Amino acid sequence: MNEELIEKIDKSCKVLHLDFSAVELASLAEEGHYSDETIDAVAAIFAHIGEKKKEATVRTLLRLSRLPLSNPKTFESFDFNLLHGKNVKQIKSLAILSAIYAHKNVALIGPAGTGKTHLAQAFGFACCHKGLKAYFIKMTELRDRFTLARQTGRVSKVLNTLVRPSCLIIDEVGHCTFDKENTRIFFDLVDRRYNKGGYYNMIFTRNKTPSEWRECFNEDDALLCSLDRIFDDAVVYMIKGNSYRGQMLETYTVQANKPKEPISATMPKI
Repeated sequence: MNEELIEKIDKSCKVLHLDFSAVELASLAEEGHYSDETIDAVAAIFAHIGEKKKEATVRTLLRLSRLPLSNPKTFESFDFNLLHGKNVKQIKSLAILSAIYAHKNVALIGPAGTGKTHLAQAFGFACCHKGLKAYFIKMTELRDRFTLARQTGRVSKVLNTLVRPSCLIIDEVGHCTFDKENTRIFFDLVDRRYNKGGYYNMIFTRNKTPSEWRECFNEDDALLCSLDRIFDDAVVYMIKGNSYRGQMLETYTVQANKPKEPISATMPKI
C-alpha cells in the first residue's frame, strides 16, 4: 500500500468515525492476500461513503443555520467588482474563514444595500460547507427571543442555543432597542461566546459605527462589557457607497389624457 492510499483511507475512516485505520487494512490485506485492485476498491468505497456523509452533514448544518437556502448568498455570487479601494483584498479574504479560525469577530458597517448581509450570510454558508455550525438571526428576532425567554423561564435554554454555533451572525444591529434585562442577557451571550472553546466568532452588520451602538441598549455597564469583549479582537469593515438594490428596476412613463366630452345625440322629429 502506497503512502497516498494510506492517507486516503485514514481520512475516510476519520470522516466516517470508524475505529479502523489503513494500518489495520494493510494487515488484513496481507493475511488475506488481497490484490492491489481489491485494496483500491475498498479505498474507493470508503471515500464514496465519506463524501456522502460530508454532503449530508452540510445539508443538515445549512438547514439548521436559518440561512436562506432557495437563493443562498455566497462569496461566489457576490460581485466584488462593485467594491473599490485599497482594502478590497481584505474583504475578499473573508472567504478563507481565517476570522473564525483566529477567533476574530467581524463587524460589517455601511449604508443599506451595500452588501453587508450578503457577505455575512456568505461567511455562514462557507462555515457550513467546512463542517462548522453557523446560525443567522436578525437583531429584532434576538430581542423578541430574549423577551419571550424571560416570560417563559427559558433564558438558559435560549442562551445555550445561541452559544453552541461556531459562527453566530447577528444582522441589522440597531433596528430595535434592548431594555435593561435584554441587554444583560445579551452580555451573558457575548461573555459565554468570548470564553468558548474551539473555532468560533460572531458576525455583526449595522449602518453605524460601533461607537454609536450604545443608543440601542439600556444598560450601560452590561453594554460596555459586551462591546469590550466583542471588539477585544475583531475586524471592522467599513463599506461606503450607494445601495446596489434597484439596479434592475424598470420604469415606464405613459400619458393619460382627460377623456373627451361625449357628443349628445338628438332624435330627429317625426
